[in-house]
Amino acid sequence: MDVLFLSPGFPSEIPEFVRGLATVGARVWGVGVEPVGLLPETARKHLHAYLQVPNLLDEFDTVVRVRRWLGGRQLDRVEALTEYQVVLAARLREALGVPGMTVAQAEIFRDKEKMKQALDAAGIRTPRHARATTVGEMREAAERIGFPLIVKPIDGAGSAHTFRCNDQKELEAAIEGTRHVPQVSVEEFVDGEEFTFDTLTARGVIQYHNIAWYRPRPLIARTNEWISPQVIALRDVEQPHLRGGAEMGQRVIEALGFQDGFTHMEWYRKADGEVVFGEIGGRPPGARQVDQMNYACDFDSFVGWAEIVCHGKLTQAWQRSYNVATVFKRAQGQGRIVAIAGLQALRRDFGPHLVWENLLPVGAQRRNWLQTLLSDGFMVVRHPEFAKTVEMADRIGRELKLYAR
Repeated sequence: MDVLFLSPGFPSEIPEFVRGLATVGARVWGVGVEPVGLLPETARKHLHAYLQVPNLLDEFDTVVRVRRWLGGRQLDRVEALTEYQVVLAARLREALGVPGMTVAQAEIFRDKEKMKQALDAAGIRTPRHARATTVGEMREAAERIGFPLIVKPIDGAGSAHTFRCNDQKELEAAIEGTRHVPQVSVEEFVDGEEFTFDTLTARGVIQYHNIAWYRPRPLIARTNEWISPQVIALRDVEQPHLRGGAEMGQRVIEALGFQDGFTHMEWYRKADGEVVFGEIGGRPPGARQVDQMNYACDFDSFVGWAEIVCHGKLTQAWQRSYNVATVFKRAQGQGRIVAIAGLQALRRDFGPHLVWENLLPVGAQRRNWLQTLLSDGFMVVRHPEFAKTVEMADRIGRELKLYAR
């Protein structure tokens, strides 16, 4: 098969999907903004051909350049696995006559208001919500929905430019903080624990799903620098308190007509047991959560995704064997990393349960923690017992220290 793949080198996990496609026999035609020589080796060596374009956000220019480059060659698939390129991939499909998600369908996954309207129509509980394009509309929506509420971009990703507002003063601060955003969603704040529901779906049927628990909720983690955020992929996804979220996720797939590939959903469970849907992306989760699934089940979901894209089925055997916790670390201080404390003791005590260590080395420039969940690195631990997994994750949060100056 011939598969056009957008942005094959970024973010950091994406080259593994390129590898997956090549592994199942596809010829991968990459399109991205980087020169081919700057692509990660994993991506570069698995590409059949590559086109560098000036700007993937300029959808119409990219379509013109790709059509010229292909010179009439017929493709089998067009794939994009990052939030900001889902609509571009659909536009390319329509321009090139390739089957798959259309622009109208893709926009439902990108536009949070359209998404929630579609789910409301299907009877799925979403936060009370409204689209706002002006300051007046934001204030009017806030009055109708009531505090506390959330203000976030209609087409945002993660928790970027997201504000919780408990009163009018905080709403005014959110208005100032989103003046550069053309459209925002004003939503009811749902007080509860936050989970994911991630799926590999083939022809509309879920072949595999993952449930991960955010500790703490992303909005809290993204607004408190001292926190070491955790994402825990759960071994026991059949627990009674998770059942409502899983059933809701199945209904979302059906309501939106999603067919092939990865989805990433987020949902809330309130103290009274009510489950509320958050949002869905027609793509895999970021922050190396796909690797979490592999560590949890000892399979290769990068290749599994490629099997679905190219052949319409998942053939790999898998078994949920572990809980897997990823703990993201933020250095104390600014500048370059000058010391890492506590690492040797954690290595010694965790032994084989520490499966991945990915920390910035001494001498590296500290990252901007507001712009990336990966922060200054992470550690991944796994264990069959949930309590042991949480214990190790909490030790990383308390004992591992990165210092910068």
